[in-house]
Amino acid sequence: MSAGNSGGSSVVVPRNFRLLEELERGEKGIGDGTVSYGMEDADDIYMRSWTGTIIGPHNSVHEGRIYQLKLFCDKDYPDKPPSVRFHSRINMTCVNHDTGVVESKKFSMLSNWQREYTMEHILTQLKKEMAAPQNRKLVQPPEGTFF
Repeated sequence: MSAGNSGGSSVVVPRNFRLLEELERGEKGIGDGTVSYGMEDADDIYMRSWTGTIIGPHNSVHEGRIYQLKLFCDKDYPDKPPSVRFHSRINMTCVNHDTGVVESKKFSMLSNWQREYTMEHILTQLKKEMAAPQNRKLVQPPEGTFF
């Protein structure tokens, strides 16, 4: 008989360990460097407030633009998704035009949240959403304007 993780059960990583892993990944840079994130306040021991950056995808009205976002990981993260809000003004079908909030009912990654998803997944998916047909050509607010 072998010891170990049999029966398909998995270890649930505690919230702070998970967030420390995400912080380390965010600080190292992700993929092609067009998406990044980190903690907003290094002194926040609960690791709740994060900032994200997305450089708009090629062949879209977003190309070359830099979008800043705020992510808030409440005590239930990663069991529940963070709240996500664009700080930079953007016109997208899943973003509230008055507040910049990414509306979970219009952004499937948030509405179908799974514990394995990370802030990196959210930012990467939002970048893909910018290039999607329904968002790729939408008229955008002037660059450098904020919610």
